[in-house]
Amino acid sequence: MIALHALLLDTRADAAVVCVDGAVPITYAAFRARVTAYAAAFATQPAARYALCVDDPFEFTCALFALFACGKHVVVPASAAPAYLETLNGAFDALVSDASLAALDLHAETTLGAIDPQAPITLYTSGSTGTPKPIHKTLAQFDAEVVTLEQQWGTQIGTGAVMASVPHHHIYGLLFRVFWPLAAGRAFSRQTHTEPAALQSALAQHPTAAFVSSPAQLARWPQLPGFDALPMLPAVFSSGGPLDAAAATAFAAVHGSAPIEVFGSTETGGIAWRRQDQTLAWRPFSNIELRQEDDGALAVRSPHLSHRDWHRTDDAIAFDDSGRFLLRGRLDRVVKVDGKRVSLPEVEGWLGTHPFVTRAAATLLAGQSSKHLARERLGALVALTPAGVEALRTQGRVALAKTLRRHLSTYTEPTLIPRRWRFCMAMPVDARGKLPAAAVAAAFRPGVEGFETLAHVADAEGDHYELRVSPDLVHFAGHFPGLPILPGVVLIDWAVRLAATRNSAVRAIASVDQLKFMAPVPPGAVVSLRLTHEPDRSRVRFVARLGARDCASGVLVHREAA
Repeated sequence: MIALHALLLDTRADAAVVCVDGAVPITYAAFRARVTAYAAAFATQPAARYALCVDDPFEFTCALFALFACGKHVVVPASAAPAYLETLNGAFDALVSDASLAALDLHAETTLGAIDPQAPITLYTSGSTGTPKPIHKTLAQFDAEVVTLEQQWGTQIGTGAVMASVPHHHIYGLLFRVFWPLAAGRAFSRQTHTEPAALQSALAQHPTAAFVSSPAQLARWPQLPGFDALPMLPAVFSSGGPLDAAAATAFAAVHGSAPIEVFGSTETGGIAWRRQDQTLAWRPFSNIELRQEDDGALAVRSPHLSHRDWHRTDDAIAFDDSGRFLLRGRLDRVVKVDGKRVSLPEVEGWLGTHPFVTRAAATLLAGQSSKHLARERLGALVALTPAGVEALRTQGRVALAKTLRRHLSTYTEPTLIPRRWRFCMAMPVDARGKLPAAAVAAAFRPGVEGFETLAHVADAEGDHYELRVSPDLVHFAGHFPGLPILPGVVLIDWAVRLAATRNSAVRAIASVDQLKFMAPVPPGAVVSLRLTHEPDRSRVRFVARLGARDCASGVLVHREAA
């Protein structure tokens, strides 16, 4: 092990491998030469704070240590999207991107010195209000965390490479994918492996690699090609939230053990870990002190923090007799409905025990005004298991919602049961595997197309949607006075738009064949839309129904994809 601030002065052999680019090794000498060249270029620039938005993990790492070596303040945004960067409110003076790195003049010379252990690095989280929240850390804090990880799992993972499906520009990816391997003398992979088949191919070249992933990604893997054929890895790490129990079980059954889940936050760093095939409780790292506040909140004292005081979190916990703890939800997600307090994570947990539910997200919705009083109600966005998908198809959305309401009635009173439901096959997680509150809220708002998607499930042949037609849709005006009816061409347009989300070639419509309109669609109606894709024939069949009655059908014939 070597401290991160001493990495550029390390005495490791020039031929030591720092990074693997497929089968091609990148040596310590090449890494150090690249850092030196970047540092010489940055040293001539007046900016003090640099936002580092580089997609290539190796180039990102070289630029990061070059900025440290120049005494610059590094800012690592959660996203490189221009609109997102504008929200950071002058948090940086210059932007480093893949393009700007390629444009640097690398002919200047410099001598690398020691990096300040207190070199500043600022990362961003979403914040409880949705506004990006800066988290100021130092390289010394990452050094402390690297030591913790190596003490806990260094022997287990050995000297193999580290591969990942998570990005390197968030704290978990930065720490596990970049900093830890560099400090421990392991190579990190330049590629990002988001599917089992891709990882399997990479493991053929590096068979002893550890793997770093997220709960959202790992939950998908048991259903993807290549999962059963993956070799047993020294370790699979997961962080960013609790791993789905079904995924943990699948990994344990096929690969001998469940993934190692790491619990923590950008503010606190790592706090505890668990493997679900051993226990559901979280075991604190040996150098972490924990206590429970009067309201149940977890407080930590840790070398991963910038101070030695107690740090209060918004996670509610319950200790067991062994000193481990169970998570009881987020205290900052406790809301009131009709004056009664309810924990949204608790509602989500209750729903998650039903065999139809893979994952649920609850949110507080503003209700309709009644006698000048707006009553708030809960909404639930639910990702369905295969059994849940089958129930939706055979019983319908209303019956499925009733089933889940009855399930929740065994846990809580009627007022605190969600009134509005949305069903899907996968949650709208972001690049970090997080489920943004804004994405959950958006599921309950009409889209720009003029309908709300109440449910969407898919199979190999096509998609099934349930859509609520917006009552104030502009197309109802004048069609017809006193008896508003949805124009048939609008329904066809919706079918084209939704079909194109699965196959973009559908946008190039050549004709609409076998078109029939059998029943009018009024404002506020719920339309069941079935899309059956036939890509080999360049067409999509659609059938729209109101209850048990067909209201429209046809065949969308499109041009072949270029």
